[in-house]
Amino acid sequence: MYGVSSTTDLRPYLRTLDAETLVELLHGQLARDPELRQSLETRATVTPATAVVEAHLLLDTAATADDYDYAAKVGSVLDTLERLLDAGSRADLAPLARRTLDDVSRMLEQIDDSSGLVYDVLERCVQLYARACAAHPPDVERLADWILQIEFDGPGWPDIDLADFAQALGDKGLSRIKSTVDTVLAEGGEGPRQDTAQRLLEDLAEVSGDVDALVAILSAKPPRLDVSLKIVRVLRGAGRHSEAIAHAARALAHDKGPTRDPVVDALAETYQEAGQGDEALTLRRTEFDRKPTLDSYLALREAATELKQWPTHRRAAQSLLRERAAEDSDAADELVRVLITEERTDEAWRVSTRFGGSLELRLELAETREAEHPVEVIPIYKIHVDQLIAHKDPSYYREAAKQLRKLRTLHKRADTAEEFSSYLADLVETHKRKTRLIAEVRAARIALPKPARV
Repeated sequence: MYGVSSTTDLRPYLRTLDAETLVELLHGQLARDPELRQSLETRATVTPATAVVEAHLLLDTAATADDYDYAAKVGSVLDTLERLLDAGSRADLAPLARRTLDDVSRMLEQIDDSSGLVYDVLERCVQLYARACAAHPPDVERLADWILQIEFDGPGWPDIDLADFAQALGDKGLSRIKSTVDTVLAEGGEGPRQDTAQRLLEDLAEVSGDVDALVAILSAKPPRLDVSLKIVRVLRGAGRHSEAIAHAARALAHDKGPTRDPVVDALAETYQEAGQGDEALTLRRTEFDRKPTLDSYLALREAATELKQWPTHRRAAQSLLRERAAEDSDAADELVRVLITEERTDEAWRVSTRFGGSLELRLELAETREAEHPVEVIPIYKIHVDQLIAHKDPSYYREAAKQLRKLRTLHKRADTAEEFSSYLADLVETHKRKTRLIAEVRAARIALPKPARV
């Protein structure tokens, strides 16, 4: 009998389970394991001070572990920190959080973290250190200097988001950072220090809520999608919808490619927030006419439904999709997807039969029809079998055998079992040299035709 070895490390598997599943598994085990119950009850009553001491002790031993165990041990420390912070502990957890962060930073300098495990731990360290500082602010000048040292003289990590530390820094700490940033920018030139200073200047404007300064900084950057979206987001957040609309419209005028979609969404949402539903609908209609896809169709439907104009726009939109489907198989796929979304699967099947399109979609439709219309779907599955065999790969042969079993069932439902036998005989004859395929067909318990006698 095969089973899991007692030495198998189940931690990777356990990390895939959601918290509720783990709680139920553990709770069930507690009834059978009194020692485990006692251990957990003891841990549940541990004071914050004791928990902090135990976390420090765990860090003392973590440095000698391999990458995986090191990440796991530090993860336990961070779990303790998070649990105490969530509980609103009055203990000053910033020193423990800072020590953990510094330890992990040093570890990253000594190892090849190609798996990214330790770096992921470092990012979590920064987040929890920020929370610990907000709960018990340290000396703001030292905190500001630490951030500046990381940003300007560090190895390039960890990433510091000033917004996370803004509460702990306060006006005094933020002013100290601003002073250094201004000094670096005054030096002029180009290079990493200037880039860092520009980024921090942007963060400072965002943290302070200086919308005009932030928009000016962003507008001075080379035009990019992410920059345009951030400007629109900032202006929307400040309730300056007309400016957000104007900026998004200018961005769209310069971007005719697929990257414009997020800006279109932002502009439509801004129109809605500003009470300009008609403009949002016009935009969605224009975008659908430009690129009629399922996504643009759904966006048009939402905007038109909001104004109770969907029936009219639906007819026009589907008419356009039909015109495009007659000319292009990709457009036919989009029409099929739309009809599936509208729960008009019979019509979607007729469209796919008439205009063709991707086999993937035709198979999806076939699955919905095979119970009542086996004769109609048999050709689709045969095409799929041919496609799978063409890959000349054992895993695809296995899937082809599964599809052959389905075809056998469909032929039985259609009262055409003899037709399947003939089809299978031709298939085996055509691919008789593919011994792995023949083996998979046998493994699927499909009776192979007997060779003809000479």
